Amino acid sequence: QQDSARGEPKTLWGSSEPRPPTAGPGQPSPQQRTETLGFYESDRGRKKKRSLSDLSLLRFISAELTRGYFLEHNEAKYTERRERVYTCMRIPKELEKLMFFGIFLCLDAFLYVFTLLPLRVFLAMFRFITLPCYGLRDRRLLQPAQVCDILKGVILVICYFMMHYVDYSMMYHLIRGQSVIKLYIIYNMLEVADRLFSSFGQDILDALYWTATEPKERKRAHIGVIPHFFMAVLYVFLHAILIMVQATTLNVAFNSHNKSLLTIMMSNNFVEIKGSVFKKFEKNNLFQMSNSDIKERFTNYVLLLIVCLRNMEQFSWNPDHLWVLFPDVCMVVASEIAVDIVKHAFITKFNDITADVYSEYRASLAFDLVSSRQKNAYTDYSDSVSRRMGFIPLPLAVLLIRVVTSSIKVQGVLAYVCVVLFYCGLISLKVLNSIVLLGKSCQYVKEAKMEEKLFNPVLAATPGKSAGKQQSMFKSTQGISTDENGSTSLTNQPVHQKENTPSLLVTSNSDQFLTTPDGEEKDISQDSSELKHRSSKKDLLEIDRFTICGNRID
Repeated sequence: QQDSARGEPKTLWGSSEPRPPTAGPGQPSPQQRTETLGFYESDRGRKKKRSLSDLSLLRFISAELTRGYFLEHNEAKYTERRERVYTCMRIPKELEKLMFFGIFLCLDAFLYVFTLLPLRVFLAMFRFITLPCYGLRDRRLLQPAQVCDILKGVILVICYFMMHYVDYSMMYHLIRGQSVIKLYIIYNMLEVADRLFSSFGQDILDALYWTATEPKERKRAHIGVIPHFFMAVLYVFLHAILIMVQATTLNVAFNSHNKSLLTIMMSNNFVEIKGSVFKKFEKNNLFQMSNSDIKERFTNYVLLLIVCLRNMEQFSWNPDHLWVLFPDVCMVVASEIAVDIVKHAFITKFNDITADVYSEYRASLAFDLVSSRQKNAYTDYSDSVSRRMGFIPLPLAVLLIRVVTSSIKVQGVLAYVCVVLFYCGLISLKVLNSIVLLGKSCQYVKEAKMEEKLFNPVLAATPGKSAGKQQSMFKSTQGISTDENGSTSLTNQPVHQKENTPSLLVTSNSDQFLTTPDGEEKDISQDSSELKHRSSKKDLLEIDRFTICGNRID
């Protein structure tokens, strides 16, 4: 009680003082533990004093030689580094597959100007001339695609005759008389001007096509077709002159004695690495740059062709001179390929982008080709390539026609027969290239599982239709329509769907992208007008060459 009054706590044994712990059988007593700890502490102190006193150069070298570590303690870091190396090793293959596919897309759009466009213009003019004989069945004299074809053909012919007033020889000697540094600066300025012309030029052409084919019922909100036409002619002419100056500068570099100008122009490609590698890139920015590289490489190939034609003409088409030009051509092509590979490899490394992204880019380009083959497509394929890559074939075609007609003289019946055979060969090449590209594009679209963007099903029908028509409408919106013989075909008309409507994946063969049912075409267009548009979320399919230039992060 007195202990409790003093506030001292009691233990379990009833006394205020704790009972000393007793050692169990086989265990050391507390006194022995204290003596043992004191012994170890004194021994540790002696070892520490001895280690401090025994430090020497030999012990340090021995520790450095025998020191070890385990990389597996940071396994995630080293695995990521190894994957980066593998990604850089995969970049050349994946990039060149994209470049190869894109170059053939540009070639297809370029050959279209020389092969199918003249035939389409002829058919449109024939329809326009023979229209009074068949009567005016439609309010339109010509279809919108035919109007656009005629406008392209007229622009091509006018600009070709205007190019006759530009003296190529005088331009060549004027450029050759300049110093090397001045020519280097001029060539850089021409590249920048070419990109600006391509950006604004496609807008000019699109404005002309829409102004010429816009429905007349709408309120006029434009300056007229004729001003737009003159703007388009002026643009194509100026852009053709710009490309001619580029080709002439490249020709001067090829014909220089010490090849110093050619070396400086190729070194300009490596300066491009400095301006691109150390910037922040997203997937859409990289897609834009890839399209620009495809366009640039194809344009360089055409410029090299023009240079070879001009040089072969000066040497009277001596085949020995072609082997003189061949090493320089290979050097230019090899430098362009090497710069693209290094640039894309380091961009993907610094921005943690996998090499699989190039297959997505290729599928997006293939989607453009497949969707342009639909019956109710909203644009021509060559125009979609122009918007996507910034490649406009009209100025380049005008220049190539001008160079070929001035370099090759056609005289005699046999020469005209060779021209006809050459034209038939171009048509065959265009058709073969289109067929192969279409098959590959359908394959890439299937592999990327992008078919649902081509075939958007509409699961709800309008209330005024019968049950049979509703079933037919449901089939047609899924991509299947039945004709009189019971055969099935896939639709090509993309229909906007509601956001809450589940998308249906349609499995189809590659040749089934081309057919479009005619029976339910009007019903599809009526129902599609009643649906809500999708949200404006940007993906790779909505990014063209010049859409996101302002969003690039420097």
